[in-house]
Amino acid sequence: MSDDQYAKGSVCYLMEMGLLKRAKRTGWWIVGVKDPESIAEHSFRTAVIGSVLAMMEGADPAKVALLCTFHDTQETRIGDIPWIGRRYLTAADNEKVTADQVSQAHPAVAAGVQAVVHEYENGDSLDVMVARDADKLECMIQGLEYLEQGFAKAQEWVDSTRAKLKTPSAIALADAAQGMSSLEWQRVYLP
Repeated sequence: MSDDQYAKGSVCYLMEMGLLKRAKRTGWWIVGVKDPESIAEHSFRTAVIGSVLAMMEGADPAKVALLCTFHDTQETRIGDIPWIGRRYLTAADNEKVTADQVSQAHPAVAAGVQAVVHEYENGDSLDVMVARDADKLECMIQGLEYLEQGFAKAQEWVDSTRAKLKTPSAIALADAAQGMSSLEWQRVYLP
């Protein structure tokens, strides 16, 4: 392939990732949220949470943020399948989807993205454990915010994702989050 073709393939991947800004996290529909967060919104806060958890756990914040950023990118192709839906559907695994997504990208881009997804899907390092906890903690915090908005059925999601946390730092942050309002952050800075 020529440099122009690699550039076009790489930009196609970037444009596809833009779909994540419009694609909704569909699991929240089950608890009655009519306009849930987008996959991109979830991934952004997951990356921030991952960095914070990495700092607390002694993992690599940049690496964890990278793992978190790419953890749901396959949902441009297969959608956000809620856990109940996975009982009835068989989707391609995330590594296969990623390989297709980057198949026309620059070889360094393709190899880099595939390596990140492979590590997230198969790794057992501290970085991966922290990234997975960040995903769950973000879901739990989002559930707490939906609870505040009156979606009482979100409590089950809060409880189930909280129960899956593994790192001491994620558990500590989850405990703190459950005892505060989503507006607590401004009370710290405003008199």
